[in-house]
Amino acid sequence: MSPLPFDAADATRIELEAADWIARHSAGLSPAARSEFQRWRAADPRHNATFVELEETWRTLDRVRAPGEKFGGIDPDILAPRLPRWARRFAPAFAAAAAVVLAATVWWRPASPEHASYATALATAVGELQRIELPDGSTVRVNTDTRLEIAYSASERRVRLTRGEAFFTVEKSHARPFFVEANGVAVRAVGTAFNVRLHTETVEVLVTEGRVRVADSAHGGSLIVARSAEHPAGEPPLLVAGERAVVAAPSRAGEARLPVAASLVAAPDLARILAWQERRLEFVAAPLAEIVAEFNRYNRRQLIVEGAELAAHRFGGSFRADQPDTLVRLLETRFGLRSEQRGAETILRPAVPPAP
Repeated sequence: MSPLPFDAADATRIELEAADWIARHSAGLSPAARSEFQRWRAADPRHNATFVELEETWRTLDRVRAPGEKFGGIDPDILAPRLPRWARRFAPAFAAAAAVVLAATVWWRPASPEHASYATALATAVGELQRIELPDGSTVRVNTDTRLEIAYSASERRVRLTRGEAFFTVEKSHARPFFVEANGVAVRAVGTAFNVRLHTETVEVLVTEGRVRVADSAHGGSLIVARSAEHPAGEPPLLVAGERAVVAAPSRAGEARLPVAASLVAAPDLARILAWQERRLEFVAAPLAEIVAEFNRYNRRQLIVEGAELAAHRFGGSFRADQPDTLVRLLETRFGLRSEQRGAETILRPAVPPAP
């Protein structure tokens, strides 16, 4: 089946609606939602055609997985992300799909970790993943091309993320709070699990267990997450399990960050965001430019999309992060795209229009 034409009327809206229905199907539909889905499909022939195409693409790409490999002396259990109970049913699929995960463990456990000092710095190369066990039993999963600095004292545990992304599983200690600072955004946790990604203009915080406090470290620790109706009166607004906050950089140097609203993350979306821990990339109706940008984080060979229309066209699927050639072959064979190797780059071009 060929992709929808790039100039189809309001194709983006229909693709986003179809992608939402695919995600809702994966989580299970209630009878009322199933009736609503049938009405949506019948309302416009393009609805059903787009849904079928995206669903077929997802299933086809999801089947492209490398054969299973043995982990040798590494316990596969350490590779499973620590998800909340309501999301754990998605983890086995990702664990079974992962063929290779580079996990390096660095640990040092003193006789009395509560009062020990500890300091280290870590940088991962492009395509490298690491897992670190800290002196207090907390762990950090470090994504590709990431740099962080860790410093423990008797009064606090502090991590400074200067590039990239990391997932933190924090052991509880009221006497020594755990801080992660990224570009002026300070995340404070006691005993919880959360993901922090440093973008060029934003800092993204996603909580999977417990709750964290998100503050502006450059302006007296003022809270950044805005209060919502769900926050109890008299308590500071916190980011809780299943919520995400994306904090933008100030518009001018020296200005305080504006409060941001927390957004609820559905279980399928949470699993897709954390799939990097299994060296996988998961997309539902994502622009090709976004897919390419994610692949380029993990690979020396860079993918380049030629043409704004092609860059905006949406695709979905489940991929191994270290196999961009698989993505290229599928785009060529299923969607007629062309590719050209140019040095360390692979150029992706729109399909050649058929001859008249």
